[in-house]
Amino acid sequence: MDKKEIMAKVENLPEVLAFIDEKLEMAGCSMKAQMQIDVAVEEIFVNIASYAYEGKEGMAEIFFDIDSEKNAVITFVDGGVPYDPLKKADPDVTLSADERQIGGLGIFMVKKTMDDMIYEYKDEKNRLTLVKKLG
Repeated sequence: MDKKEIMAKVENLPEVLAFIDEKLEMAGCSMKAQMQIDVAVEEIFVNIASYAYEGKEGMAEIFFDIDSEKNAVITFVDGGVPYDPLKKADPDVTLSADERQIGGLGIFMVKKTMDDMIYEYKDEKNRLTLVKKLG
């Protein structure tokens, strides 16, 4: 399992994506799956950077592994405010953009493109795991 520890700041996103992409390329990930993973990683990391520490600075840890079934397993860990994105109701995408409440589309998109998402709050840390077939 590989790990990257980085300040949870939006400007560090390119470094996070470079870390993930290097691992995906080494694993022989398809371009379609890599693009979906990149969008999901961007959404989750930017959310951590923007909201987890309520305006203060904090760290994010990103763990990358390939499981026995050839899935990319990416776990984000932060010590910010407890927040389970899986409990957020999905937006009503049948409504027009004007009628919908603001927010929630990014997490909805991540849920739809990943094969699995697991959240736990453990040892005073948020842990969100994304699982995606390398396809």
